Amino acid sequence: MELLLQPEFWSALLAIIVIDLVLAGDNAIVIGMAARNLPAHQQKKAIIWGTVGAIIIRALATLAVVWLLKIPGLLLVGGLILLWIALKLLVSDDGHENMKASGSLGAAIWTIIVADTVMGLDNVIAVAGAAHGDFLLVIIGLIISVPIMVWGSTMILKFMERFPVVIYVGAGVLAYTAASMVTSEKFLAPFFTAYPWVKWVFIVAAVVGVLLIGRMKSQQQKRLAEQN
Repeated sequence: MELLLQPEFWSALLAIIVIDLVLAGDNAIVIGMAARNLPAHQQKKAIIWGTVGAIIIRALATLAVVWLLKIPGLLLVGGLILLWIALKLLVSDDGHENMKASGSLGAAIWTIIVADTVMGLDNVIAVAGAAHGDFLLVIIGLIISVPIMVWGSTMILKFMERFPVVIYVGAGVLAYTAASMVTSEKFLAPFFTAYPWVKWVFIVAAVVGVLLIGRMKSQQQKRLAEQN
């Protein structure tokens, strides 16, 4: 009960929810494309069982990452990877056209599990980083991600298309989580503790830098697309 009264717990949970909401879009596309050739009565089964399988694998992967991030140096590496993921989120990448629809229920389930596991790496790193080693937060985050992926993903995609600012909020949360991971690295923590203002300058610079660079690259891509 004491844990539930700590503001750090709720701020971390809020970060995980935002991460799940923003990063669920790609997974929704994978699920939809893998099941689209199935008969209507099998599509729901493929989505549910494929997602369940993917969530089980993701749960094991996330718990493993939480454990791995305790190894010296890996928080720094994980934070830098997450910064790249946050930047990539802002740059449009339509890489789903090569995703093949499956003709059988078993094949569709397997496609969803494999594709979601591969594409879910960003989610795993982000949730593990936001949880700060708290396994309870990891489990809650995964429980939240299930209904998001199965039922809410299409709505989220439309919402993000209509209100692009949501993507920037999500990228900002990812960048903040990434910068916090870097400043929490064991061999860097003493420096940031001694100079807390440097810690916050670094975090703000990471968030602002990701948002500005991401916006610039996104606009550059749009201009190139219009020229072609």
